[in-house]
Amino acid sequence: MKLFDVYPLYNVTPEKGEGVYVYDEKGQKYLDLYGGHAVISIGHAHPTYVERITEQVNKLGFYSNAIQNPLQVELAEKLGRLSNCEEYNLFLCNSGAEANENALKLASFHTNKKRVIAFKNAFHGRTSAAVAATDNGAINAPINNQHSVTTFLPFNQLHSLDYELAFGDVCAVIIEPIQGVGGLDEPTTEFLQGVQQLCKKYNVVLILDEIQSGYGRSGKFFAFQHHDIEPDIITVAKGMGNGFPIGGVLIHPRFEAKYGMLGTTFGGNHLACAAALAVLEVIENEKLIDNVNEISAYFIEKAKKIKSLQKLKGRGLMLGMEFEQNVSEIRKELIYEKKIFTGGSSNKNLLRILPPLTIGKHHIDTFLNSLSDVLKNQNL
Repeated sequence: MKLFDVYPLYNVTPEKGEGVYVYDEKGQKYLDLYGGHAVISIGHAHPTYVERITEQVNKLGFYSNAIQNPLQVELAEKLGRLSNCEEYNLFLCNSGAEANENALKLASFHTNKKRVIAFKNAFHGRTSAAVAATDNGAINAPINNQHSVTTFLPFNQLHSLDYELAFGDVCAVIIEPIQGVGGLDEPTTEFLQGVQQLCKKYNVVLILDEIQSGYGRSGKFFAFQHHDIEPDIITVAKGMGNGFPIGGVLIHPRFEAKYGMLGTTFGGNHLACAAALAVLEVIENEKLIDNVNEISAYFIEKAKKIKSLQKLKGRGLMLGMEFEQNVSEIRKELIYEKKIFTGGSSNKNLLRILPPLTIGKHHIDTFLNSLSDVLKNQNL
């Protein structure tokens, strides 16, 4: 049997990770400024993370949600405290797409409506309703078009949103406070606050997709917290487990839970909870959100000196460097010649920077010096 060939692959085979580095099968070291799509939040093979998972798997790796699992309660309490979202309730699942799927389903249950408002260049996942709320026709199969009740609007146009919500058939507005795959675009504070007001006016559920921007990556625990709003539902995943599959839906207490309305086999299993608890412990004990803000300011100050850089986008350690030309050759030279991982996006001129939150200033220096060499080599 062969693998189903759906991923364009770089010719690199990581075998080991440590901190902000990964090592291939030949022992070659690479600086990881992408973290596998912002998944690696506390660094590769962090000792606390390894210890917690090892200890848990030696006791019990899995049992279903038909029994008591105190680790879920501990995770909910710790996540609520560190994120300042203690009044919310937590539903645990396995991925970002699944988190958004359940968020949309919950909104539809709550309002008894089905139309969704999403935004241009949005990416919310690849499962049924989540992909229908994703602004990419290439990954929406005909079967997904049964969810043809998604309307895509531009950021920062409240009059367009008001017009659509006035029809009275919308269950949810789902929005990324910083777009990931879409290219690091952000709505303004004025717009997000206006969205919240309109959702309240029309009894529509406001879902903040923090799959990539959450867990401190923006410089606050959640990126929406830069804008002084209170979502009805918050979805999380990528950095939540530092590589162990886990996702979550934070649900405002105004939503009434009923047995069977949401469910999952593997979500919130013992190993996943151990991984997620380790991540929160490290974020708190090592003051990683403070580090995000310090390193981000340093990065931005240094990056602005690159003459060919057109625009610097994003917040914290969720950053995009936009150039006049396609960055694919820049990324190739960075990975093959400079041994540095970076990311791309639907904006082909944007280099995406999503390192572990443990990164230091000397790593930023290494990257920016290497990037300057690459730009010079390519006459940019």
